[in-house]
Amino acid sequence: MADLTLGLTRMGLMAPDLGSAMRPALDALVERTAAVGAGYFQLREGSLTFHARAASGEMPQGPMMEALLAHGLPAELPLLRALTGTPGALFFADTRDHVEAAGFPDLGVLALTAAPIHDGGGRLVGALLSHAFTSHEWTEEERALFAGVTGLLSLVAARLDAEEREQAAHEGALRVLGLTLEARDAETQGHTDRVTALAVRLGAALGLRGAELRALRWGAYLHDLGKISLPDAILHHPGRLDPPSRARMEEHVLDGARLVGQLPFLPQGALDVILSHHEWWNGQGYPHGLAGEAIPLGARIFAPCDVYDALVSERPYKRAWTHAEAVDYLAAGSGTQFDPAVVAALLQLAGDGPGQPA
Repeated sequence: MADLTLGLTRMGLMAPDLGSAMRPALDALVERTAAVGAGYFQLREGSLTFHARAASGEMPQGPMMEALLAHGLPAELPLLRALTGTPGALFFADTRDHVEAAGFPDLGVLALTAAPIHDGGGRLVGALLSHAFTSHEWTEEERALFAGVTGLLSLVAARLDAEEREQAAHEGALRVLGLTLEARDAETQGHTDRVTALAVRLGAALGLRGAELRALRWGAYLHDLGKISLPDAILHHPGRLDPPSRARMEEHVLDGARLVGQLPFLPQGALDVILSHHEWWNGQGYPHGLAGEAIPLGARIFAPCDVYDALVSERPYKRAWTHAEAVDYLAAGSGTQFDPAVVAALLQLAGDGPGQPA
């Protein structure tokens, strides 16, 4: 038990997200008790449902289980109401004998354990469950193992749950900032969400994961934030800008970097996208004339996505290009404006279809 607790503690402290933290513990419950399956259900922010975040072993089958996986466990479920009012784990040898376990016999679950995960304010934010399809009197050893594992995970889960909720709040605020600029520059309506989605898909195709993808996404939300400082005469100019106006327009990159520099939670990868997405592979871009791999990867990924969406979108001074025309432009800019490897990956995503690469 001591070795297990130490191992789970190390994994929990290093885990980047709730799913990663929970899986080793769920595996341990299935391997060391009579449970044939285990799962962790987390309260979805802004809803009254608990959704599966991690699972191990054998799960119930059938339409009812499929509905629960799709829609979550409702907060009014008797078991979740019972967990709301208890600090410790609940053990059911036979769910048919307990009103708190109502609904589980219909899933074929007869033996059940359940432990609550509370946040710092005492609110139920998660439930750790393990089950068997036959009735089973949980032994003292099994209860001790379950209590030890869930006590440890309660601390880890509460921390990670709070971090995820904080990140979700940050993400919502950053997207609103991007959409606020879009509302001022009406000709780019929808650009922020479209280009963000495309950049994230391209980043994933190039191997970005987790925090790297989040940084790319946050940078994409805010990539043109500095344009909020531009006068309308420049922002809404219908044609090519004269040199002084062009120089002022290019300053929006530095303006945006200064603005987001006031956000202490913004990762460096997001700032890189904002500051460097107008740099060119051959060093002819702005604001710093970076070249090649000196340009941060996130900016190199975002740049052709930004250009693609601008090309296929109608503007007062240009028609919307076709998908084929935009793809040809990106291919022609490979090795000069854009990172060749990034363009190759984007063109592979693009295929032959019209509109946004599919």
